[in-house]
Amino acid sequence: RVLTTVATEPGADGPRAVRAFAEGYLLAAYRVQRIGAPASPTEAPAERLVVVGREGVRVQAALDEAVRGATATWLVRDLANTPSSTKDPAWVADRASELARAAGLRVEVLGPRELEAQGFGGILAVGAGSASPPRLVTVSYDPAGPAGTAGRRRQHVVVVGKGITYDTGGLSIKPREAMVPMKTDMAGAAVALATVLGAAAAEVPHRVTAVLPLAENHFGASSYRPGDVLRMWGGRTVEIANTDAEGRLVLGDALAWADATLAPDVLVDVATLTGAASLGLGKQHAALYATDPRLTAALEAAAAESGEPVWSMPLVEDYADAVRSTVADLRHVPQDAKYGGGSITAALFLREFVGTRTWAHLDIAGPARSTADKHEVTEGATGFGARLLLRWLAALR
Repeated sequence: RVLTTVATEPGADGPRAVRAFAEGYLLAAYRVQRIGAPASPTEAPAERLVVVGREGVRVQAALDEAVRGATATWLVRDLANTPSSTKDPAWVADRASELARAAGLRVEVLGPRELEAQGFGGILAVGAGSASPPRLVTVSYDPAGPAGTAGRRRQHVVVVGKGITYDTGGLSIKPREAMVPMKTDMAGAAVALATVLGAAAAEVPHRVTAVLPLAENHFGASSYRPGDVLRMWGGRTVEIANTDAEGRLVLGDALAWADATLAPDVLVDVATLTGAASLGLGKQHAALYATDPRLTAALEAAAAESGEPVWSMPLVEDYADAVRSTVADLRHVPQDAKYGGGSITAALFLREFVGTRTWAHLDIAGPARSTADKHEVTEGATGFGARLLLRWLAALR
């Protein structure tokens, strides 16, 4: 164990510098847990870092924020780095339930029977080819105290995270090389879970709910097929074109359900969704889509503060026909290659399921994984998105 002591200088930038240094220190200290070793903690090793200075309260608050952000990121990395031989939908649901109950939060888990009874056609279709059936997990944080304070109205934020615990591509099977990192295809669900836990730890004044649609995209005698038509939650029908575009199906179900039953003020989804996003923006920026320019600006500001950069992308209305079908309400992958913009058309498909809600979509396919250690980013799952959303929640008015 290495003990590091940091001395702070008085001034306006002191606490901010402490937060930045402590976050970087704790994030870079992460190590992937070896299989068979004792379970890694879900809290960053803050006891290894001592901060001394003359601005005690402000510095301590900055340090506490850094620890919460690093803890959330560690949790995402731990969950996403867990091999899929361990991490099936039931395992993630159990782990989310344990963490939520330990934090005093409400949790609900829907299994295959409940999903079928309630009409979650997208989640069920994606999970149909696997021996490990799907789950839908909801974790809710409701702050104590009055509904709002001066200048702040309590809002309900719902974060939906793509939770594909392994992705073979289904019948539209991936090449071997593309399958290797697919244990991390549930990073969006891990970010959603870490966000609600972090919000509770920070006692943010807003309600926060995480929704985790969990499935394995395998292939077998019961796999869904290109050309099938699915009936999603709420009744919309979707023509399937590519079973390797499964993320937008589980998200479509979860977003439609959240819109209709949770009454969010703001609806956010996070997903390792498209290769197009990483081709267009590389491995450091997430693609950001939003229906409200104020939400875009707030998330961009939080991204700059957290060091998890985003790039605002357009919801191009001229491409809306790309998600129309002649045999169903929607087609989840464009038939005509003339549109291009695969990340944009995926976002347009998701928009069909959010009603009139204020909504943002974060496509983290590029920055959610890293092939090497670099500064505060470690090889494997990076945990991208948790600190961004926690900063945004802390500033939300």
